Amino acid sequence: MKSRSLAKRIAELMLSKKASDVVILDVRKLTSITDYFIICSADSDTQVKAIADAIEDGLEKEGVPLYNSEGRQALLWVVMDYIDVVAHIFYQETRTFYNLERLWADAKKTHVYDKPCQPNKRKTKSVEA
Repeated sequence: MKSRSLAKRIAELMLSKKASDVVILDVRKLTSITDYFIICSADSDTQVKAIADAIEDGLEKEGVPLYNSEGRQALLWVVMDYIDVVAHIFYQETRTFYNLERLWADAKKTHVYDKPCQPNKRKTKSVEA
């Protein structure tokens, strides 16, 4: 899986567990350590764990192995390293304190939102006035 696709997939998995403020930082032009950081916030340590588990389980099923992970003991900041993509799952107050977006301010930032449910619409012709 290419790094951009992997970054988007991780963001989707974060949102599947109701992560908030999901951001993809494109750091390819700024560092050689990785291509993308995906950052999200959680409201509790239970939610931090649920998001981390969803990412690991979801990608494992798709054949994408986790290289390394840190922070699963305290659950304030879990870092999941997929080599070209690094996911950061923060307890909200911890994210505010470390403020990775400020540290990587020169990176291209993309906010990712959950797709809103749309009611089924009947197909109708549109008429221009």
